[in-house]
Amino acid sequence: MLVIVGLGNPGAQYAANRHNIGFMAVDQIQRSASFSPWSKKFKAEIAEGAIAGEKVLLMKPQTYMNLSGEAVGEAMRFYKLAPKDLIVIHDELDLPAGKVRLKVGGGHGGHNGLKSIDAHCGKDYKRVRLGIGHPGSKEAVNGHVLGNFAKADSEWLEHLLDELARNADMLVKGEDSQLQNKLALALGQDAEKAKPEKKPAQQSHIRQARGGNSIKLPESGPMADMLRKLFADKK
Repeated sequence: MLVIVGLGNPGAQYAANRHNIGFMAVDQIQRSASFSPWSKKFKAEIAEGAIAGEKVLLMKPQTYMNLSGEAVGEAMRFYKLAPKDLIVIHDELDLPAGKVRLKVGGGHGGHNGLKSIDAHCGKDYKRVRLGIGHPGSKEAVNGHVLGNFAKADSEWLEHLLDELARNADMLVKGEDSQLQNKLALALGQDAEKAKPEKKPAQQSHIRQARGGNSIKLPESGPMADMLRKLFADKK
């Protein structure tokens, strides 16, 4: 059995916060796979189901972010699970918006939800780090993580959550590098489509000179003689 936890804060006022991207991710998994409706247990909202033949418990701790470990620890003890059976999906300041990285173990990096889970469950669990970008200064961090995603974020955010849910079997089977690459490729393809048309490749000075518009040709001297002879040969 696996427990997949999405981190966030309960309440409608926090629902669209960057800090709640973990909640958003497990909501999408719950909608996309064969899971029960959300119910309340272990100081959390939970949904039961299966992915890739593995029994899975989805969790959204309702203890607020700083006490997430209380809910997760209670579920882990009830099912007699080890850290290797735990996957935590959370926001990551140190990754650009839309980037995804997976790792097992490591520090909490100042993330209070991870810090609480470390204290209650140990550190050797899998973390799915969903980039929300950094605001640029330490003073702006709190407002950034507790601020709502901007409208401009909606395209990559929805696509990321859809792709993560669609490929949740890879997450459950431990195909971390493949999943990471698949998500990057999917988001990269969309990014290419959204880009404006590429500018024409810059022409060489010779080609620009042939066009007669971009560069003024010298009227006398060795260079002028060489260019006149070159252009005459090409006609």
